[in-house]
Amino acid sequence: MLQIFQKQPKNTSKLFIIFCAGSLTSMTGGLISPVFPEMLQQLLLEPRWAGMLVSMHALTIALFTPLLGILADRIGKVKVLIASLVFYGFFGVIGAFMGSLAPLLVTRGCLGIASGGISAASIGLLSNMYDGEARSRLFGYATSAMTTAGIAAPLLGGWVGSIHWQYVFYIYGLALPIALAVVLTWKKERSSNKSIIDSTMGKQLVAIVQQSQVIKLFLTLALAAVVVYALVIYIPLHLKALLGAGPQLNGMVLAFPGLGIVIISALMASRLGKMLGTYQAIAFGLLLMAIMLITLPLLGEIRWILPAAFLFGAGFGIATPNIYDALAQLAPPELRSSVIAIGTGFNSLGQFFSPIFLGAVWKYAGLITVFYVAAGIAVVTGVLMLFSNKGSQH
Repeated sequence: MLQIFQKQPKNTSKLFIIFCAGSLTSMTGGLISPVFPEMLQQLLLEPRWAGMLVSMHALTIALFTPLLGILADRIGKVKVLIASLVFYGFFGVIGAFMGSLAPLLVTRGCLGIASGGISAASIGLLSNMYDGEARSRLFGYATSAMTTAGIAAPLLGGWVGSIHWQYVFYIYGLALPIALAVVLTWKKERSSNKSIIDSTMGKQLVAIVQQSQVIKLFLTLALAAVVVYALVIYIPLHLKALLGAGPQLNGMVLAFPGLGIVIISALMASRLGKMLGTYQAIAFGLLLMAIMLITLPLLGEIRWILPAAFLFGAGFGIATPNIYDALAQLAPPELRSSVIAIGTGFNSLGQFFSPIFLGAVWKYAGLITVFYVAAGIAVVTGVLMLFSNKGSQH
C-alpha cells in the first residue's frame, strides 16, 4: 500500500477519506446489535418484528444502491457521496429519539439508503483513481478496512451502549465530519462521463442471471446471510438470558465471528477452494456454520462461546469468497462486476428477511429453536451446493 501512496502521494488523503466513508457502511447494523436486548426491553417491542431493526437497512441497501450508482454517474460521485454522508448522519442520530417500532424502522430504512449511496459513490471514486493491479489491490485494502470496521462496530456499540443504549445512535454522526472532509478535499469534480449501456451486453447479462447455476449461487448468498443474521440478532438475546450478558459482553462475542471472517477469508478461503473444489469449499463452510449454531446454545461458559463464535465466522469466511468466485467463473470478464453486484443484492435481501422468518420461529417455537432452524438451512444449502457441483461438471 505504501508503494501506491508513493506513486501518487496527493491521493493519500482522498484514499483515507474514502476508506473512512466506506467503513461506515459496515457499521450500519453492527452498532446496534449489542444493545438490541435493551431496546427490546425498554421500548416493549414485538419480538416477531423487532429483529428487523438490525436488518431493515439491508433491504434499502439492496434496492437503492444500483439506482444511486446510476445517479452518481449522472450528477457526480462527490455530490452523491456528500449528500449520502449527511443523510447517514442525520437518520442515524435521530434513531435515538424514536420511541416505537414503526418510526425506528423508517429511520433505519433511510439509513440504509444513505449507506447505499456512500457505497456506490465510494467505489466509483476509488475505481477512477487507479488502474489495473493497483486498483485491484486497493479494492482489497478497502474490503479489509470495511471488515475491520464491521468487527469494531459491535465492540464500540457495546462499550457506548453500556452507558445507555440511545448513545449508540450518536456514533452515526461521525458521517458529518467525514462529509465536511469530502467537501474540503474534493473542491471540484470534473467527472461527468455518462455510462453507455450496450444493448447486446444487457441481453447477455439477462441470459447469464437466468442460468440455473447462477440462480442457485444467488440463493446461496441470500440463505448464508439468513444464517449469519441468526447469530448477529439472536445470540445477544440468548446470552442475556443465559449469562445476564450486557452490551459489552455481547459486543465482544459478536466481534469474534468478524475476526474469524477476516483471518480465514484472507488465509484459507482460496486455498480450500483449490484443494477441495469451489463448491465443496462452499459446502464445508456452510457445514461449519451449522455445527457452531448447534453447539453455541449448549455452551454455558464464555471461554467456550468465543471460540465457537470465531469458528462460525470462519465458516462464513470460507463459504462466501468461494460463492463469489463461482459467480465470477460463470460470467465473462466484461459482466463480472454486474453479476457480483446482483449477488451482493441477494446477500442484503437475505439479511433483511432473516429476522422476519426467524422472528416467527422465535415467537412460536422458542429462541433455541432459532439456532437449530438456521443450522438446518445451512446444512440443506451446503448439500445443494454439492449437487450443483456435479451438475456443473462438463
